[in-house]
Parts: sequence; structure tokens; C-alpha cells
Amino acid sequence: MATKINNLEKLIGSGIYSGYFPYFSGTAGSMVALAIYLIPGFENPVVMLLLISFFILTGQKLAVKFEKRYGSDPKEFTLDEFIGTWISLLFIPKIIWYILPAFILWRLFDILKPYPIKKLEKVGNGWGVLLDDIAAGFYTFFLVHILFYFFN
Repeated sequence: MATKINNLEKLIGSGIYSGYFPYFSGTAGSMVALAIYLIPGFENPVVMLLLISFFILTGQKLAVKFEKRYGSDPKEFTLDEFIGTWISLLFIPKIIWYILPAFILWRLFDILKPYPIKKLEKVGNGWGVLLDDIAAGFYTFFLVHILFYFFN
């Protein structure tokens, strides 16, 4: 019997249904997360850190449900893309010339999964689904802040 996912869990876990986009659901989820980031006031680090923390804690349980329903690291689960996108954008000015490189680097790290990000996917109990995107978000966060420090 397939695991039941209620409508609220589906809404959150699929990143406002971006996980059901037929192609490139990870990028679709990241774009929805970026659109939310662009809402005035959302860039406030307190708001972002609270939501990131909340979604990490609740996301693990949702990831387990989505994996039971759809298989390992399912494309339908894009809450991890929200978390990674928002980590990437933490503490940067809300200016296109900062946001765009951060978003592109985030997608590259998430897709290419440089060491040790790829290894994190193997962690069980829903954590692997989240940890690779969290790590890619931090890779982006550090690289973006270093680049902006030296080129600003």
C-alpha cells in the first residue's frame, strides 16, 4: 500500500507543487523559492533563518513520506530546493547582480554535486534528500560572499 500524503504535506513537500512540474522540477522548485525571496521583506535574515530551520526540521519527516510514496530522492519533493536556494541568498543585497550569480551557482552546485555533496545523498531516513541541498546551499553561500567581498 502506498504511503498517504495529505494535501498540506503535498503543498509543502512539493514546494507549492513545483515538484510536479514535468521537467526539471528541481529548477522549478528553486525558481518558486526565488520568487518567494523576492517578496518585499522576505530577505530579512531572521525571517529566512526561521523558515530554513523550520523546513529542515519538518522536511525530514516529509522527505521520508515522499520517498516511501515516490522512491529514493523523488523529483516530486522540492522543499529541499527551497532550503538550498534560501541558504544561497542569505545576507546578500537584494540586487539582481547579487541574486543572479548566487542562483546560478546554487543550481550548478545542486546539479553537479561536488565532493562531498554527492556522498550526503546516501544518508538515510530522509536526511539525504535534504543534506545534499543544504550543503550545496552552503557552498554557494560561502563562494558568493567571498566573491562579493573581493569584487566589491
